[in-house]
Amino acid sequence: MVGTGGPVATFSVWDYVVFAGIIVGAAGVGLFQAIRSRKETSSSEFLLGGRQMTAVPVAMSLTASFMSGITVIGTPTEAYRFGAAFWIFGFAYAIMSTITAEIFVPLFYRLGITSAYEYLEMRFSRTIRIIGTSMYIVQTALYTGLVIYAPALALNQITGLNLWGVLVATGAVCILYCTLGGLKAVIWTDVLQMVIMLAGFVAVIARGAVLQGGLTKIWEDAGRGGRLYAFDFDPDPLKRHTFWTIVVGGSVMWTSIYAINQSQVQRYISCKTLGHAKMSLYVNMVGLWITVSLAVFSGLTMYSIYKECDPFTNGDIDTHDQLLPYLVMDMLAIYPGIPGLFVAAAYSGTLSTVSSSINALVAVTVEDFILPVFKNLTERQVSWMNMGLSVFFGALCIGMAGVASLMGSVLQAALSVFGMISGPLLGLYLLGMLFRTTNSTGGLSGMIVGLALTLWVGIGGQIYPPTVEKTNPLPVSTVNCSTMSQNFTTTAPWTSPVTLTVQPDVRPPLADSWYSLSYVYLSLFGTLITIVSGLFVSLITGGCKQEKMNPDLFVRASDLICYSWCNKSEASDIPEKAATDFHMETDNPAFTDFDVKSQDIEKATKL
Repeated sequence: MVGTGGPVATFSVWDYVVFAGIIVGAAGVGLFQAIRSRKETSSSEFLLGGRQMTAVPVAMSLTASFMSGITVIGTPTEAYRFGAAFWIFGFAYAIMSTITAEIFVPLFYRLGITSAYEYLEMRFSRTIRIIGTSMYIVQTALYTGLVIYAPALALNQITGLNLWGVLVATGAVCILYCTLGGLKAVIWTDVLQMVIMLAGFVAVIARGAVLQGGLTKIWEDAGRGGRLYAFDFDPDPLKRHTFWTIVVGGSVMWTSIYAINQSQVQRYISCKTLGHAKMSLYVNMVGLWITVSLAVFSGLTMYSIYKECDPFTNGDIDTHDQLLPYLVMDMLAIYPGIPGLFVAAAYSGTLSTVSSSINALVAVTVEDFILPVFKNLTERQVSWMNMGLSVFFGALCIGMAGVASLMGSVLQAALSVFGMISGPLLGLYLLGMLFRTTNSTGGLSGMIVGLALTLWVGIGGQIYPPTVEKTNPLPVSTVNCSTMSQNFTTTAPWTSPVTLTVQPDVRPPLADSWYSLSYVYLSLFGTLITIVSGLFVSLITGGCKQEKMNPDLFVRASDLICYSWCNKSEASDIPEKAATDFHMETDNPAFTDFDVKSQDIEKATKL
């Protein structure tokens, strides 16, 4: 009986057929793009899709890249355990999309860059660019390991397949179409995978509504279980999720993910016009809203079904991240092929993120490390290097999945990784874009201080997790569990070697204060520390001594859509070249005026 614990069915033949068919189809889309573009073998084609992409597929790719297997597995579990507060991230997505589209996109777009970290050399120095790129590579490898691990855990839970066999298969599929197809293959595969992810959530919600007697009953059960209390206005920064941590901290965290992360930057600068680039962020915002809404409601559906028999407390599963896979087999196994659809949804999210990460890692390695040193490489040599690096980074990400298996909850661990590293990086970019007085010494010092303090807090929080008074897990029950389940779990075929985070017996004085800072605030903390310390060091070291700096390196009021609409009469005051660059429907400046701007930027950086 659904919802009473105990053994659940495993994959049927049809589940394997559906799963394999969807994955082969996704890989086929990537290979089709590879064949279609086989005559266009330039590095720009491989890394940026020829800079001729349009808004909608790029937007869906942006959404799929970070709404991955982590979302499919982690967000419903979050709603089940802690309630619907995660829904408030919708406000953070709106703020992030606006900031990224109106401030960062115009700046990166007009510079015609390939690597987001090119900006750091233009504004500061070669050393800072190398450090920034290195930080990104470490962060992305860790995050991608988590992304590979999450659906592998789902497959292991549902089918009993070997965990490491699934991990290797995930990386192999991504390497295949990433190596052959480049960014176009990644983006168009993401489009299909986004649809599959949403279909998986819809299948869970629809079946749950049938079993529970409608969506209204699910909502009522969630309310009685305290799962709908989302707007906690407590200003305490140590509480895991409040309105303020999610809206303020979440906005900065997601801005650091979308505004300066190479995986995302590489997509919107591949658009053929500035208008398409900006629009891709706003369409992506709607995609994020839809995805997080379906994920959270899937978690509420899970609570409605298991409100009287929590599978984790009852011993049916080993980790909370196995809750949704267990639910799928519990209530959907009677429909052959539907569990296969769900696993394909988790797997598709992983493929989209891993392929995006591989492509971005290749881009920054080539642009930031190889081409500046080996300047005489032919286009063919660069193309072979791109493919070889795709294989290398695919293998590296598979290896990092082993590290990910030791980091506890996949959702919080993934976001914590971004907070610890992307926060200081975002602070560095803001120092360069907003403050003309910031010099290289201040930028480097600020980033080092911000990174050191953020890692101290973040790693401390992993070693000494916050107490239940700060995390506020909601109560669960086992009053209606089947007595069969306790014996069944001793021989369950899907158990996996997962190391859970164990609460230490002895907690240092900082554990309940400094280390208990909400993980959502890590990025904001790193950003603020970097900006403040960077400005202070710049001030005491003489500020920026350059008499003239390239204005393209700074944020301008004319970048904003609202400025353009409200001040059309002032457009004539903008020089002809600048007006062309900022026009919403101009061709990608990397094609129209790339050589001229490159020369200008090179001169400015040598001043």
